[in-house]
Amino acid sequence: MRRPTTDPPAGQEGPEGTGEARLVVRDATIGYDGVTISEGLTVEIPPGSFTVVVGPNACGKSTLLRSLSRLLAPKAGEVLLDGKAIGTYRAREVARRLGLLPQSSLAPDGITVADLVARGRYPHQGVLRRWSDDDERAVAEAMDCTGVTDLSGRLVDELSGGQRQRVWVAMVLAQETGLLLLDEPTTYLDIAYQIELMELFTDLHHEGRTLVAVLHDLNHAARYATHLVAMRDGEVVAQGPPEEVVTEEVVGDVFGLRCVVVPDPVTGTPTVVPLRKERSPRA
Repeated sequence: MRRPTTDPPAGQEGPEGTGEARLVVRDATIGYDGVTISEGLTVEIPPGSFTVVVGPNACGKSTLLRSLSRLLAPKAGEVLLDGKAIGTYRAREVARRLGLLPQSSLAPDGITVADLVARGRYPHQGVLRRWSDDDERAVAEAMDCTGVTDLSGRLVDELSGGQRQRVWVAMVLAQETGLLLLDEPTTYLDIAYQIELMELFTDLHHEGRTLVAVLHDLNHAARYATHLVAMRDGEVVAQGPPEEVVTEEVVGDVFGLRCVVVPDPVTGTPTVVPLRKERSPRA
């Protein structure tokens, strides 16, 4: 996968720690079908950060991300995008401000890779604005960045799981938004592509984008994130820089895992090493 070389989209926040948070969940109650997942939830995404949400299965990570993307309206409290309640925006305007890679995506039957990635340009189209050279460039660069250019003429439903995931990432990148929400983006990818994709996200972050990702791999999260949000049972247990969140106490509290935390030999970031189960010696 090629590293992005274009300037970040216009209208983005500056480096992390400057300006106001573009995405805020404030005292929100969120859930599905009458079942409350989180109550009184408050999370601010630092501007210009690479924020990763971690926690065990069914702890509310993806529910939080769906609320941040306007797919799930809070029952109480509010979700703010650029200082306004996200529900007050039109869907197309939200899509111009943030891109979402959902956990599960279904492509229309018979659609090619190039046509699916081109759908990322939908928010920029309108009655008076048709397909342009800028749209063509955005699609080509997104496919190049994710290494799917050679697949452009293939049908999406003929691809492997890992190839399809990279195509969906390309579609989100084609939106050219300053905010990217990624729900388990490394799903179905082998370890080499996981690292390549995480490095790509890091490059996008360094260009000025704000990224929010849900990840299962705690060591990936600690290595690449600038801000971590650790959740359990619908609540935020800890949040802050990886070195403050990834501790033996927090990992034990959130995941119920006995471990030691050591510095990554390459990056110096926290690395979780699980302890083996104690067994009685054989007779």
